[in-house]
Amino acid sequence: MFITFEGIDGSGKSTQARRLAAHLEHTGRDVCLTREPGGSPGAEEIRRLLVEGDPDRWSPETELLLFTAARRDHLERTIEPALAAGRIVVSDRFADSTRVYQGAVRGDLAEKVDRLHSLMIGREPDLTILIDMDPGVALTRGLSRNSGEDRFEEFGQAFQVKLRDGFLALARAHAERFVVIDGMRTEEAVAADVAKAVTARLDP
Repeated sequence: MFITFEGIDGSGKSTQARRLAAHLEHTGRDVCLTREPGGSPGAEEIRRLLVEGDPDRWSPETELLLFTAARRDHLERTIEPALAAGRIVVSDRFADSTRVYQGAVRGDLAEKVDRLHSLMIGREPDLTILIDMDPGVALTRGLSRNSGEDRFEEFGQAFQVKLRDGFLALARAHAERFVVIDGMRTEEAVAADVAKAVTARLDP
């Protein structure tokens, strides 16, 4: 099974992806925990170009090409081999982030995003967990990390509000694979709901 986590910056999705991977491993599953942009050596090199530096460093079109290049390498070298080996892949972000960030919010590029995805990626997750959170709270949390990877947070709160709306719209459009979970609770409560949603798909 291919499981992805999505959400605005600072929503806690990375923490929840790690917690789910640990939970699944504890139940005896073989898990590959990965992330985007990144997840393979080549994609990690591209990640630095995307998440560091000035917010206006790249146009939305250039971002789209960079994200797709990183995703293609990630797919070839990490995701597909793990799935072929019977492992569960848990990824912190995948193509839905590009659909929202570059396709709907950074630029009106939805058609280009979909065409490029179809040509170069051609795979969707089996299950997508959307951690939904208030944009103001998430932005404060994201900036407080001082990770040096805050290029997108620096676009400000209005940008995060648009991102949240974009993710929720995507979840409504693809309700068959999305589960929306309220991130405005304790880490443990969110993790319990994530585990419940995933277990329902793994052991129907």
